[in-house]
Amino acid sequence: WSAGNYTRVSEFVIVGFPSLQPEYFVLVAWFFFFLYVTTTVGNLLLVVVFTLERSLHEPMYIIMVSLALSDIGFATVALPKLIARYWWNDGSLGFHTCFFQMHMIHYFGSLNSLILLTMALDRYLAICFPLRYPTMMTNQTMAGLTLFCWGIAHIFPGISTINFSLMPFCGPNKIIQAFCTIMSLKSLVCVDTSRQYSLAFAVAMFILYVPLAFIIFSYICIVISVLRMAKGQGRMKTFSTCATQGCIIAIYYIPRFFVYVTPFIPNLTMTPDKSIATTVFYSLFPPVINPFIYCLRTKEIKQIFRRWVQKRKGVMPTKHGQIVAVTMSN
Repeated sequence: WSAGNYTRVSEFVIVGFPSLQPEYFVLVAWFFFFLYVTTTVGNLLLVVVFTLERSLHEPMYIIMVSLALSDIGFATVALPKLIARYWWNDGSLGFHTCFFQMHMIHYFGSLNSLILLTMALDRYLAICFPLRYPTMMTNQTMAGLTLFCWGIAHIFPGISTINFSLMPFCGPNKIIQAFCTIMSLKSLVCVDTSRQYSLAFAVAMFILYVPLAFIIFSYICIVISVLRMAKGQGRMKTFSTCATQGCIIAIYYIPRFFVYVTPFIPNLTMTPDKSIATTVFYSLFPPVINPFIYCLRTKEIKQIFRRWVQKRKGVMPTKHGQIVAVTMSN
């Protein structure tokens, strides 16, 4: 095509759920606003606790903070425009703003996949190589891995963003999705996008399922190691941690894979509303639940919260776990 053969679209419009009736718009806006506040406050609380408590400056908690910051970033990129679409009927996004949102949404998706990979690596080393773990996985090593993940995660979605930004968009401009994504934009391109979409699909599968392969391998090794070494309560605690993380991993990967492969399976289609609902679920549910799963179930963080509450009530814990009231003298 040539630049003179089409008029470039200057903005896109986020439609959201196409079958949703207007009388439910405000209710849906409140729902997404609640999700945004819960995600932001829950994950910010984790970051604050980590910053204030030096006892948490360990590799595992560096991963948790990285995940929390990623979840805050994703929610901030994805939700405000969706809320505005249903609260004020303002779904318009500038051309470059839409592509920036698309890049950042796929960026945080890629980043979370790499963070889950790092988390699995940390647990694998801690459980399967407990004696060597302190020297193999220091705070500096984990900080370096974390920065590497935050940097390299830009490369994979960046390839697809550049490819699609150079394609001709000559109308229509309505995006049948909750936010700008490659899948929602490809149907608006004026020319055949099969090659670009196949490349984007291959990149997405690589960044999602190469880490997943290692995650599965690491958890198999962890289970074998626990069955050989752990006894009683320690075994159950380790299995409980693995099961909890496994649920979050499954929620992250399985619906995402289903949405990606649907276009390639003959006679298998999803209605726009179901596709959007699935995308919203796998994108927004993990950021909301992660602080509770990874943090409030963690013994050290629960003890810190308990100590903070006791201090505010004028109660101090002793070394033996007994509670001593603090009396104020006149």
